[in-house]
Amino acid sequence: MKLSKALIVATNDFEIFRRKRYTLYSLIGLPAVISVGLPIVIWLVLMKGSPPVSEIVVLLNAFSFFFIILATLIPTVLASYSFLGEKLEKSLEPLLATPTTDGELLLGKSLAALLPSIGVSYIGASIFMLFADGLTYARLGYYYFPNSTMAVILLLAVPLACTFSVEANVIISSLVGDLRAAQQLGTLASVPFGGVYVLAETSFTSVDPTNLVIISVILLAIDAVLLQVCRTTFRREEILTKWR
Repeated sequence: MKLSKALIVATNDFEIFRRKRYTLYSLIGLPAVISVGLPIVIWLVLMKGSPPVSEIVVLLNAFSFFFIILATLIPTVLASYSFLGEKLEKSLEPLLATPTTDGELLLGKSLAALLPSIGVSYIGASIFMLFADGLTYARLGYYYFPNSTMAVILLLAVPLACTFSVEANVIISSLVGDLRAAQQLGTLASVPFGGVYVLAETSFTSVDPTNLVIISVILLAIDAVLLQVCRTTFRREEILTKWR
């Protein structure tokens, strides 16, 4: 497998995404809403009274975890279009005829969805941390971000969650013949993380570096399994004859 060929495939998909407005809107819109909306919630909490420092810390940690959920949602549109959308528009078949291996095609198209998703997740998290620090500094007496919790989220959990979402969308694209249905089913990848977020908000669990590392290890194992499924699913003969 040659990385250079995979990057050529990814570059081609980047150009396609640039021409598709709805992919750009999905890539920019949701992170923008989250990165600004969460600080607004923090501001409202602070304006309602003087919550204890412990409550503020719990809220900040829970909101930090939200960027893992975001990392599973952002790739959904990009990945589903890259795999199923191009198949439906008959633009995938010429690519399959090029002298690239199935692994290079899979890697290239996965990178096309993965890299922008990770990038905007980082940008959104940076905006959130900047606003959150500005709002909570007077109450905490120090800048809460960046910290070890957010470091584990951004360096481990977010890339692994994005990978999980892309792999899930490859599998879904092989089973579903409608692009919107594939995108809707792809959002189910965020459900387990949403459950953890709710537990953190209700203090049933804590979002700390140790728990986040455990979550990341579990994600790594799941990603490894899904990768094998994707490699079995994303084959020329399978795409041309069995993908709907």
